[in-house]
Amino acid sequence: MDLLLYTKMGQGVEERQRRRQLILRHDSKDMHKVVTDSSDSGTILRVRGPLEFKCQLDSTDALLMQKVISRTFATLHSQVKSESCVLTVCDSSLIIWPNKGVYVTPEEITPNTLCEDIHQWIQIDEQESAGKRSSKKKNKKSSSASVINLCLMMEVTKTGPLSAPILRRTLQKSHFLSTTLPMDCVVRTTCSDTIKDAFERLLEALTHQLCEMEKVTLQHMKGATLLLPEPLHFLLPEPKGLVTVVYPAGVPDSQLETHRKELHQQFELPDDWPYFRRANAFHFSNEPYKDGYLRNPHMVLTHPTLDNGKVYLVQGIYSYHHYMQDHMDDNGWGCAYRSLQTICSWFTQQGYVERAVPTHREIQQTLVYVGDKQGSFVGSRQWIGSIEVQVVLNQLLEVTSKIMFVSQGSELASKGRELANHFLTEGTPIMIGGGVLAHTILGVAWSETTGQIRYLILDPHYTGAEDLQVITDKGWCGWKGPDFWDQTAYYNLCLPQRPKVI
Repeated sequence: MDLLLYTKMGQGVEERQRRRQLILRHDSKDMHKVVTDSSDSGTILRVRGPLEFKCQLDSTDALLMQKVISRTFATLHSQVKSESCVLTVCDSSLIIWPNKGVYVTPEEITPNTLCEDIHQWIQIDEQESAGKRSSKKKNKKSSSASVINLCLMMEVTKTGPLSAPILRRTLQKSHFLSTTLPMDCVVRTTCSDTIKDAFERLLEALTHQLCEMEKVTLQHMKGATLLLPEPLHFLLPEPKGLVTVVYPAGVPDSQLETHRKELHQQFELPDDWPYFRRANAFHFSNEPYKDGYLRNPHMVLTHPTLDNGKVYLVQGIYSYHHYMQDHMDDNGWGCAYRSLQTICSWFTQQGYVERAVPTHREIQQTLVYVGDKQGSFVGSRQWIGSIEVQVVLNQLLEVTSKIMFVSQGSELASKGRELANHFLTEGTPIMIGGGVLAHTILGVAWSETTGQIRYLILDPHYTGAEDLQVITDKGWCGWKGPDFWDQTAYYNLCLPQRPKVI
């Protein structure tokens, strides 16, 4: 494959005119397999952009309609493989024609340039836009840019003489289909991959995704109605890494169970974790969550070091729920409610349930409904404990829980094995209540030989803004020793059990 690379730096009049002839098309979601390994210094390339899908159905015969749709997809394949296909690096002046003869400006960028060096050009543009050009910083790669985003574009004009357009009017009855396919492909590169190597694989990913979209479109076609194919990325256990699957938009996970079982078999995954439910779709770090809650603040923390110790952590994604969120002043009484909300968010974001995280009022109404509380409890500021958390999880989420009783806080230091086993096998957050306080345990560092233990605590008593640095620096999410607990108070721990489903 030949590459044409082009940047705005040093561009002439003709080059600037050529750039203006490009029409940007952008959207989201993907389908090609790519392995990711945090221990490697490689980069993920992600290309997104819409491809216009338009076809005319002159027959109601199902077979003929399928042939027309397949021909339309073949046309899109040709577009992706044509010289008109253009990939632009977001937040950068770098433009790449992956199907044209090699042409490079400036000369220091070539198809043999290392792919990870693209980070430098993104950084340069950011400095120039801020009026801070610095040649010294050019060789310093931004460590935070682990994903390079690209836009898929199509060049809509051609060089050379063009024939005059011809208009023709035809009267006939037909069905015209028009939609936009949201292309979204990811490719993992290593530190030794060149731009040429990486963009060859990106083109392969785009063509493969079109094939998968065609399969999904034809499989779920209902008469002349097409369901939009929806590419989603899923992060699987190593060494499988990041893979992409195309689903039909609007079809619930429950109706895709057969397909998801086939994916589990294909990737040799156990049947007790919903890896391919939509809620488990991978979330890229440069895409903020729209609901405003922090996710997994513990990920920035350094693990404690214990003699012959191991770290056992919550598995998956959760939201940090704490005092004063959601326009609710629960300061002084709502810590267990917030811990319960964090646990519910875990089950939602792993795809086990499709319901929203319950509000304080919904939690109270549930406890009244099951007969645990009187009607006056709804709207009150009364505390709840581990037993109530267990009841709500069972009623609203159909999740069972184990309860661990500890007669005094000093005994928690001897529960390392049980807690480690919970995070190893279930991986869910634990709610712990004792005295007048409730907390969420996200993990333990435990030494089987010495008995030393540290607890990873998420504190629902925090009342500030969603500031990750404040939350971690001030210990609202952090590792605590055995002396964190009231040594004489009793504690109940609610250990939610993970449903064994696909």
